[in-house]
Amino acid sequence: MSTTATVVTVLAALWVGFSAFSLLRRAEWVVKPLVDYGVPRSWWTWLGAAKAAGAVGLLAGLFVPVVGVAAGIGLVLYFAGAVVTVLRARSYSTVVFPLLYMGPVVAALALGYLL
Repeated sequence: MSTTATVVTVLAALWVGFSAFSLLRRAEWVVKPLVDYGVPRSWWTWLGAAKAAGAVGLLAGLFVPVVGVAAGIGLVLYFAGAVVTVLRARSYSTVVFPLLYMGPVVAALALGYLL
């Protein structure tokens, strides 16, 4: 794996990990939109845990590539689901936020695992 791929993967994992941490600590700027989108509170911990597991999986993928690929695919699906949730809530102005988290994961997959 190239240095660029490693750096992008670590940055993507940190970015997704920050998102997971923010959700798990119930940061106002994270949970208010979830309420607006109609995401049940009972899902929040599981969603945060899924993001955290994906971030750890990306880092583990630096040593075991198949784990990184699985984590990356899982995170892309997670954030695609987030895009669908935002669109179903008709909150078109906020659809960019899940895409901002998905982008670095796609870049990490492309640079490190799929090319």
